[in-house]
Amino acid sequence: MALIEVKNLIKTYYGQKNKQSTNALNGVELTINEGEFLGVMGPSGSGKTTLLNMLSGIDVPTGGNVVIENQDLFSMKAEELALFRRRRMGFVFQEFNLLDSLTLRENIMLPLILDKKPMSQIEEKINRYLQLFDIEKAADKHPYNVSGGQQQRAAVARALVNNPAVIFADEPTGNIDSKSAKAVMGCFERINEDEKATILMVTHDPFAASYCKRIIFIRDGQICFEQLRDGSRSQFFEKIIDSLAVLEGEADKDEI
Repeated sequence: MALIEVKNLIKTYYGQKNKQSTNALNGVELTINEGEFLGVMGPSGSGKTTLLNMLSGIDVPTGGNVVIENQDLFSMKAEELALFRRRRMGFVFQEFNLLDSLTLRENIMLPLILDKKPMSQIEEKINRYLQLFDIEKAADKHPYNVSGGQQQRAAVARALVNNPAVIFADEPTGNIDSKSAKAVMGCFERINEDEKATILMVTHDPFAASYCKRIIFIRDGQICFEQLRDGSRSQFFEKIIDSLAVLEGEADKDEI
């Protein structure tokens, strides 16, 4: 069942001095189904982060529509969109964006506290996610006293705790070592399979991308092609490497 529908999405930036325009997105069409784990890959400047910003309501498109759970994001009033984003979207960033003044436990609790959930419900849920993401021992430590991988797992738990319709992740392994990256991606895989969470992840990392179920490859603001995972993760990793080589080869041809 379709969760997100993207129709003819366009984002144009205009230079202030020369007034030249640049299309960061050029008529993107995309459907994301409930329970998908979708990766977005492409070279720097291809439009992948712009696409994430449009789908999550962070930025406003020049044209086109983004519909999530039958709600047209950009027909909402600002207050409605802000509430929809807080309740129906979860966010995981390259920078962990945890509050240093709060413990990991308190950071994860924050969305539920803002929604004024009963404390008994909050504690039950928090304990479950601390166990799920294997950060129970670090729960009462502050972010600056734990590893980057533990911080990112706490950020994933915080994104999930409100039962969002979709989780948006922007380069979630960009600031952590390979061992931590494996643990974080294992968390994403687990919540996708066990919690049926819908995840859209922008990444440049083939290792992280190999955990996805489908990947779209973007160049010059357009979706060029996609790959589906139909075998093991190691096989999918090889397919991703080959696809990136094709994408780079096409870019080289355009420059000749």
